[in-house]
Amino acid sequence: HGVPGAPALILLEGLGGDIPGWRRNIPRLAEQLQVIAYDFRGNGQSDEPSGPCTMGTFVDDTVALLDQVGVDRAHVYGQSFGGMVAQEMGLAATQRVRTLILACTHMGGAHAVRSRGATAPKHEPWRSLYAPGFPDRHPDHVAEDLRIGASQPKHPVGGRRQWEAMQAFDSYERLPDLRVPTLVLHGTEDRVIPVENGRRLAGRIPGAELALLEGAGHLYHSERAEEADAVVLGFVRRHVDA
Repeated sequence: HGVPGAPALILLEGLGGDIPGWRRNIPRLAEQLQVIAYDFRGNGQSDEPSGPCTMGTFVDDTVALLDQVGVDRAHVYGQSFGGMVAQEMGLAATQRVRTLILACTHMGGAHAVRSRGATAPKHEPWRSLYAPGFPDRHPDHVAEDLRIGASQPKHPVGGRRQWEAMQAFDSYERLPDLRVPTLVLHGTEDRVIPVENGRRLAGRIPGAELALLEGAGHLYHSERAEEADAVVLGFVRRHVDA
C-alpha cells in the first residue's frame, strides 16, 4: 500500500491477528510510506504452521517476504506478539531494520509484567481488549471490529504454535544490544499486556522513546487510530535516514 519508492514500513500483527485488523491505520500510514502488511503463518489468510515455531521462525518469514518484494531495509512495526517478533528481528537481522516500533508488547520471561486477569463477562471476553468503558461508548465501532474479525479464517493450530513461541521468548538480557532507533508505544489502560511492560522495554533499550496513549487499551490502534498513526509517522520522519 502507499507510495512506491517511499521508506517501507512492515506491519507485524498480534497473536490471532489479520491484515483487516490494520484497516483503520493503513490508509493514513500509506499516505507517506510504502506499507507492507501480511498475515503470519497461522493467522488470517495464511496457512497453518506445519510444525513447531519459535520467534525466529517468524523473523525468517518476515525477512523472506522483504526479499520477495525487493525491500532491503524497513521500519518494523510490531504489535503484541508481533512486537516480540520485531524485537528478535532487531537483534538477529539488524541490517534489515531501519527502526523498531514496539507496541503493546513485552520482553517475555520472568521480567514481563503479566496481567492479573482482565475482568470481562464470559460471553464477552473481547471487552478486555479495549479500554474500560470503550465498548459502551462506541458500540458501532466495536461491532464493526467483531464482525470483521469473525469473518476471518480460524486457526486453532496457528494460535497454539504462536502461543508456544511466546512461552520460549525472553529478550531481557539482550535488549541493551539493540542498536536501531526504537519507539515503544503503549496504551495506559491495556488490560492484556500492562503498560509497565512498555516502561520496562524503554528502560532496557538504549535511546528508546516511550509514547503512552492515555486511556487507551490493548487495541489502541483501533480505539485511537489517528493519534497512534501520528505518533508512528512522526517517529519514522525523525529517523528517515536511519
